[in-house]
Amino acid sequence: MATYIVGDIQGCLGALKRLLAKIHFNPVTDKLLVAGDVVSRGEDSLGTLRFLYQMRESVGGVLGNHDLHLLALASTGKTPQPHEQDLAEILDAPDSQQLLRWLQGLSMAIYFPEQEALLTHAGWPPLWRLTELLQYSSELEAVLRSSNADAFFEHMYGNEPELWNEQLTGMPRLRLITNYLTRMRFVDNQGALNLKLKGKPQDAPAGYKPWFKAPHQRGKTRIIFGHWAALEGNSGTEGVEAIDTGCVWGGSLTAYCLESQKRYSVPA
Repeated sequence: MATYIVGDIQGCLGALKRLLAKIHFNPVTDKLLVAGDVVSRGEDSLGTLRFLYQMRESVGGVLGNHDLHLLALASTGKTPQPHEQDLAEILDAPDSQQLLRWLQGLSMAIYFPEQEALLTHAGWPPLWRLTELLQYSSELEAVLRSSNADAFFEHMYGNEPELWNEQLTGMPRLRLITNYLTRMRFVDNQGALNLKLKGKPQDAPAGYKPWFKAPHQRGKTRIIFGHWAALEGNSGTEGVEAIDTGCVWGGSLTAYCLESQKRYSVPA
C-alpha cells in the first residue's frame, strides 16, 4: 500500500492516466491525494473530475484556488468567463451536482502524523503553528460543508486583509485563511501576503520572500504543496516539497509518494 500525492492536475486527464500507469496505482490498495487545482485550463476538466469521482473511495486531498473558484461559480450562479469554457462544461454537465459535492468535501489541509508531513495547496503560512493551521483549516472546512457555504462563496474573493490576526472574525477571517492556504506565494517580514506577486523566488522585490524562506513555525515537519508552478518542483529548501511542475503549461505532472518520499513524473 502506498499514498501518492499528485500535483496540480488542472484538467490534464491524459497526463494523469499516464502517471497513474507509471506508478502502477491500484485503487484497491493505494491512496491517491490531490494537492489542489484538479480543474481549470487543461484539456478535460470534466473528464478529470469524473475519473477521480469513479475512484472516490481511494481518492482524497485538498482544495486549490481554481477548485474553489469553480465551486463559487456553482454557488453564486455567475457565468464563467469566455476563457473558462472547461468550467462551464462542468457546470452544465448532467452529473455536475454529484461531482461538485464530492469536490467540495475535500480538505483544506491534511496532516500525516506517522510521516510528520502536512499537505496544503499553497503551503504553510509562516505565522502559524501546526495546531493553529489545522484549527483554521478546520474552521473553513466546517463552513464549506454547512448552510453558510453560499455566503462564504459570495464574499470569498479579494486580497484583504493581508496579515493574520487572531482577532479577525467573519468573512475577513475566512477569506484570509483561504488566501493563505490556496493563493500564497510571497510574504513580507511580518508574514503579510502579497497576492499580486508571482513568478520565481528571485523575482521578489525588496521586503518580500517566498513563504518558506520566512521565519517559520513548521520545525521538522515536511510540507507538501502545489500551486507554484514557477518553482518547477524545487523549493531549494529541505523538507519543503513543491510538486506543481506545470503540467498545464507544458511541463510535467508529478506524484510524490508519502511513504518513500520518491517522486514520479510524466511529461505534459
